[in-house]
Amino acid sequence: MAILNIRNLPDDVHLGLRIRSAKAGRSMEAEARAILTAVITAEDDKLSAAALQKWVDQLYQQGKPQNVVNHLIAERRQEAAQEAAQEAAQEAAQEAAQEAAQSAGQE
Repeated sequence: MAILNIRNLPDDVHLGLRIRSAKAGRSMEAEARAILTAVITAEDDKLSAAALQKWVDQLYQQGKPQNVVNHLIAERRQEAAQEAAQEAAQEAAQEAAQEAAQSAGQE
């Protein structure tokens, strides 16, 4: 493993590292290592737009779906229409049941 010496570290940063390491229950060296590892790992996890586009291109291998948004919107509109029709049918059935109950009560 590599060794890193940090010179001219501001006193307030040194004190902050000391306090943070004490709260974490580890040495200042271990805390600095944990901080550096977390920051570098987080940066590696973030993809640039170009890297993300390259990944998508590799994923679909030039066979990217077309008009996906339009298809999803049309699908959702169809589902909404079906839901509205079902609700109307349920309301009509409830009204018919109420009318039948009222007419049965009048007889």
